[in-house]
Amino acid sequence: MPTATIAPPPYRADRFIARDLAEWVSALRYEDLSPESVALAKRFWFDSLGCAAAGSATHDARILLDHTRAMAGGAHGPCGVFCSEFSTNPVDAAFLNSHRVRALDFNDVYWKADPAHPSDLICGPLALCEALGRSGRDMILATVVVYELQCRFAEIGRPGIREYGWHHATLSGFAAGLAAGKVLGLSVDELVNATGIAASRTGSLGAVTAGDLTMMKNTVDPWAARMGVESALLAQRGYTGPAHIIDGKEGLFHVMGHSRVAGEACSFDAEGLTRGLPTSAEAHYRIADCSFKSFPVEALMHAPLSALMSLKAEHAFANDEIDEVRVEVIARAADILGDPKKYRPKTRESADHSLPYCFAVGLADGAIGPAQFDAARVRDASLIPLMDKVRVLPNEAFEARFPAAQPSRVTVVLHNGIEHTAVVEYPTGDPRNPMSDAALSAKFRALAEPVLGAERCDRVSSLVAGLDGLAHVRELVGAMALPA
Repeated sequence: MPTATIAPPPYRADRFIARDLAEWVSALRYEDLSPESVALAKRFWFDSLGCAAAGSATHDARILLDHTRAMAGGAHGPCGVFCSEFSTNPVDAAFLNSHRVRALDFNDVYWKADPAHPSDLICGPLALCEALGRSGRDMILATVVVYELQCRFAEIGRPGIREYGWHHATLSGFAAGLAAGKVLGLSVDELVNATGIAASRTGSLGAVTAGDLTMMKNTVDPWAARMGVESALLAQRGYTGPAHIIDGKEGLFHVMGHSRVAGEACSFDAEGLTRGLPTSAEAHYRIADCSFKSFPVEALMHAPLSALMSLKAEHAFANDEIDEVRVEVIARAADILGDPKKYRPKTRESADHSLPYCFAVGLADGAIGPAQFDAARVRDASLIPLMDKVRVLPNEAFEARFPAAQPSRVTVVLHNGIEHTAVVEYPTGDPRNPMSDAALSAKFRALAEPVLGAERCDRVSSLVAGLDGLAHVRELVGAMALPA
């Protein structure tokens, strides 16, 4: 008998979505931004620069800087690298600075069908703004473009592409070229080409965040930022890329549509990419829907960690009194954060994606910050008994409420049978439970002062606050540099 075949998914062959997005990017002006989006662009830059300062001290950041320096052969360029004396070309600067923002997994997050960290990409436009002598307003405009597009790509999967084995950096390539092209002032045709060039090269397998995590976990999205800058520069020179990269033959929708989850074909809400794109100061911009992180860990861990730390503070139980800690989360969080490999993390990258480790170190240290992910602490065998008390359970009722809410229930069971339970739906930093200016400033200071010093931190803070009046972003990058 002949084998039944599944018909390939349909695709468009006429006008493509890349052109619709390019037209919106080309037409958007600074005057079209809402006051809220401008204010939030500054806040996310402030947060990102703090993350970058602390991220510059990581082992992987040092490797990348040393490698780039060696490849440059001593040559310098117009773009500075945060927390170093090195300057280089816009492509390498976009990559190095984006990685520094990302290195601690402490920067922003937006999670719908797929996760996104838009600030992973904003150092691409920054590098071009610096190289071209552009203003703070130019950078704010490109930043809002990044957030709008990155968030929309994270929304449209049915289900998200992570559910069938791809990393969200795959989607970042579709936003990165457009944002970089905005700074360059590319034409609509050139923006379409920049999109096609960048997205052709940023497909990333989900293996980077599965099992034992490596340095690539924090590198694939910064690589998309790099691709965005290089692709926009190539498009400016006349290099071409496929306009049908999103919705045409063998584009994103067509290729991913061959995948199936729970017997159903995967699909996309294509209209969601362009539906209601904001064009005026009265419009709603997606940047207002993004969250700040209170802990340097994977996004879906924030709600359960908040619940755990509130229980510890309220009931003051001793760790040796604990019999079990039950953690109920959505299914994808259980899969990402509680698989067997996560009970014995060996690297910082695995530890900040390990719910058992983060619960254990949070209980032991009373805090969850960058220090809790030092190599020696991650490998500390004294944490194993606490890790083994943590049970990570998927909750089907919670699943139905995600992503509108991020419900998590944590129950601490003591040896005497007493149970303490807390439920958190919106962790601190979520727009529905916003991080205060004081808390954001404290986070920035804690991350940046050990690297930059108090005086330089004051300078960075002042420049970001006045970013919309800054004549040249080179002043801000210079404040983030360190003398030779």
